[in-house]
Amino acid sequence: MHLILLGPPGAGKGTQSDYLRDTYHLNKLSTGDMLRAEVASGSPRGQELQDIMSAGQLVPDPVMIELIRDAINQPESANGFILDGFPRTTGQAEALDAMLSAEGKDLDHVIELRVDDAKMVERISGRFSCAGCGEGYNDHFKTPEKEGVCDRCGATEFKRRADDKAETVAKRLDSYHAATAPLLPYYSGKGLLRSVNGMGEIGAVTQEIEGIVKGSKAA
Repeated sequence: MHLILLGPPGAGKGTQSDYLRDTYHLNKLSTGDMLRAEVASGSPRGQELQDIMSAGQLVPDPVMIELIRDAINQPESANGFILDGFPRTTGQAEALDAMLSAEGKDLDHVIELRVDDAKMVERISGRFSCAGCGEGYNDHFKTPEKEGVCDRCGATEFKRRADDKAETVAKRLDSYHAATAPLLPYYSGKGLLRSVNGMGEIGAVTQEIEGIVKGSKAA
């Protein structure tokens, strides 16, 4: 099974891709994780990537495609893979299609987590976590049972990500839509696009995705 998850930061792609990975024994390919792992390996390619990223430049598409090609041919991808964070543009999508075709593989589904931008700003800007154990909370949806005390470990210090400010989140959403919007008609035209309500409860979103995946397996 070969899947792509699309959705802006905070839409829940990580949570859902973790579930799919664990349930169907798929290889979760997060481009950020792949880049960090390659740099940490100390390989010549990792050093090249380190130089590119240290200079604040984008990693060239051919390099990303090469990393993905290597990953999908590893034993961990025997049952398939989930791509999270790639492609981001139609050019990348076309390059990915060409590489997969050369490797004798096809995509099964491209699953879009649809979101409401205003509610996403509220969701993300309200996030905070325990400084001790990392347990996540939200001003609007999930606060500690006892104010100021972590439910999980009892710590009393919490932290917020600097890039979770409402203004920053709104800009990230705008950037996502501008870059990724063309992917939707691209994959829709190929009959691969499936959309789910990314604003629902985690379990409800998982159930929608399960319906898509199980339907594919039955077919």
